[in-house]
Amino acid sequence: MSVKNKFTVAKVFSDHCVLQREKPICVFGTASDEEEVRAALFSDGKKCISENLAVAKEGRWQFYLPPVKAQENASLTVSTKNESITFKDISVGEVWLAGGQSNMEFELGNCTEGTAEFEKGKSPRVRFYYTQKIAWMDEAFFEAEDKTSWETWESRTRNAWSAVGYFFAKRLAKKLGVTVGIIGCNWGGTSASAWISKERLERDSELSSYLTDYQKACSGKTKEEQCAEFDAYQAYHTEWQKKCDALYRENPKIEWAEVERILGKCQWPGPMNCKNPYRPTGLYECMISRILPYTLKGFIYYQGESDDHKPTLYYRLFRELIDQWRSDLHDDSLPFLFVQLPEHRYRQDRDFKNWPLIREAQEKVFKTVKNTGMVVALGLGEYDDIHPKHKKVLAERLALTALEVAYKIPQGKKTAYPIFSKAISKASSMILYFANADWGLIFTKDEMRLEHYRDMQKRQNLSVPQNFTGFELAGSDKVFYAAECTVEKNRITLTAKEVPQPKYARYGWYNYGPVTVFSKAGLPLSPFRTSVHDEEKTQTEHAAIQQIMET
Repeated sequence: MSVKNKFTVAKVFSDHCVLQREKPICVFGTASDEEEVRAALFSDGKKCISENLAVAKEGRWQFYLPPVKAQENASLTVSTKNESITFKDISVGEVWLAGGQSNMEFELGNCTEGTAEFEKGKSPRVRFYYTQKIAWMDEAFFEAEDKTSWETWESRTRNAWSAVGYFFAKRLAKKLGVTVGIIGCNWGGTSASAWISKERLERDSELSSYLTDYQKACSGKTKEEQCAEFDAYQAYHTEWQKKCDALYRENPKIEWAEVERILGKCQWPGPMNCKNPYRPTGLYECMISRILPYTLKGFIYYQGESDDHKPTLYYRLFRELIDQWRSDLHDDSLPFLFVQLPEHRYRQDRDFKNWPLIREAQEKVFKTVKNTGMVVALGLGEYDDIHPKHKKVLAERLALTALEVAYKIPQGKKTAYPIFSKAISKASSMILYFANADWGLIFTKDEMRLEHYRDMQKRQNLSVPQNFTGFELAGSDKVFYAAECTVEKNRITLTAKEVPQPKYARYGWYNYGPVTVFSKAGLPLSPFRTSVHDEEKTQTEHAAIQQIMET
């Protein structure tokens, strides 16, 4: 009997799993063609509360159990005529998929707030399933997948849970009074193109460039040659990374150029081939497709850093990802909540101003794609580090957004991020108006980030005005100058002596810089520009420094 015809239940089902309450529960797996598969969900009192059956076709079976209410200590039995599998200690509550790259992957044990969580005596009502991180489907892939399972707070590996996913789930569990399950499906350093199917990329003439770049890199090499090439890179890089970590422990302020002078060039992310996890479509095939169509409440997502070399394509790429995941679950309005990128720049790098374009694309998705929620993370980044170690505030903002978007529980000021609305030029000034600012705006100096920004610009032989506010003005020549700002309730007036007739304005238009405007509830203003310039390039550069984006 072939592997595909063997009776199995998808590995995302296990003891301690969390099933989505009050929605049809999809159960799926493999079996011999025409084999009948039954499933029954039992309450704590061993009463059957939901059941269904299906006949396997083309080696697979799938059906939906009728919805049930939230409960604990349930069990699920899936059986054929000759075999039976029972999963115990099941919670019926809320299930969210945590997707993205390294800042979603960033582990609870490494975040600033992690230690305090481990010291608390009471177990939170949070459970976790991590889709295995293997990007090539060989024998080892399926052997490792067999060992995956849902984890509880008592699991020894809880320190490896996504910190954002954990704090998000903990806040929801407390508010909703049910167990919340997180399915971790993320990988540091990945483009959104890795999480989308080949068919989706091929059908878009511009997004297909991700595939074209990949195909050129693989051209003329057999799969065996590609695998050998990537294995050799991994061996080299593992040793290189150990030495790199040692250098940074010895001297945290060491310059990247000096690191590469001592150790040789960093070869991350390795040769782009069929075994590289960063290849287009690879993680959709090896991770996403392994857990869908498991019934979910929605998605939380933190990504965009690794698409900064093609920022003007990100709106289309991100929209395609959202539509792909929703379509795979047959629900085009499934809540999709995401993080708008915070400030970041390594001190050695030029400011390519590509992250503002990613942030702009993310805001556009929020405005144009239904049932999405955006958390503005400006002010939560860390200088010279792509991985902010404080994760709790961000995660709890995501949870508040979930309460409003997914559960229709109004949060008022708690989720009302100020967003640029319109601009009016008057004489030598420009007046800006904002949505979600009825309670008023607050301007605050940000001396720490301004000093960092000034230092980074100085390295590039550029100067920054002493009282730089984060706002800039330009005339018809589109040359921007630092602007002074005056905040009056929900509007801001800008002036700049170098711009007697302002036509364009922008705020936070840098990868890293001062964060100065907030709502009275403490939520940051989303970066913006008042006009898109027609001559803008469609492709920029990654940061020159390529420190590993994995945690």
